[in-house]
Amino acid sequence: MYSDLEFRHLRYFVAVAEECNFGRAAIRLHLSQPSLSTQIKKLEDCIYATLFQRGRAGAELTPAGRHFLEKAKSRARTATASGLTS
Repeated sequence: MYSDLEFRHLRYFVAVAEECNFGRAAIRLHLSQPSLSTQIKKLEDCIYATLFQRGRAGAELTPAGRHFLEKAKSRARTATASGLTS
């Protein structure tokens, strides 16, 4: 299930969650918005959950997204402290 999950997916997810907007998150990450959307969709497919409710006003976390955000931030802190990020 998580074999295709990479640290960048967690970074992308956290950015969208914090910005509540794919366009602003893409700018922050120096990516195109379509590319970011594709990567988030791959993440959702990988974990079998919808993480965002998408709409014209932006992206709102679903209950699964809120739960995953806690886990993603924890993993990111661990990876950063361990020097596993580039």
